Amino acid sequence: MTSSAPLPPGGAAPSDWPGERLGLNREGHGSIARPGRRIAALLIDFALCYVIYFAFFFGSDWASLLIFLVEQIVLLILLGGGVGHLLLGLRLVRLDGSWAGRWRPILRTVLLVLIIPAVIWDSDQRGLHDVFAGTMLIKR
Repeated sequence: MTSSAPLPPGGAAPSDWPGERLGLNREGHGSIARPGRRIAALLIDFALCYVIYFAFFFGSDWASLLIFLVEQIVLLILLGGGVGHLLLGLRLVRLDGSWAGRWRPILRTVLLVLIIPAVIWDSDQRGLHDVFAGTMLIKR
């Protein structure tokens, strides 16, 4: 017997946990990184970039932003996460779980510094910067 209940406006049935529609675990290894851990990782990265800025580039208008961009892009491409991500056990991957590649971390980071895409999330708790880049942050 089939249900005749209408689907929500997006067309997809609601999921029981973030990442379920993507085939991810509810908790633990391979699950979507939750907001608290994501925000903590971002704050760690901001703090690290500020220390570098304060030590070497203090007074330069755009230096702190450029330090953050370079740190994120280089480490996301090479290691799958910024310093905060790695310290908190997170990894950036494509939707199929493979390496994010080169252009996805660049697009993701550029959108992240625009702030608005990062504070708008889908039902899988992925910011628009991750949705547009085709990436997700998962627990290692």
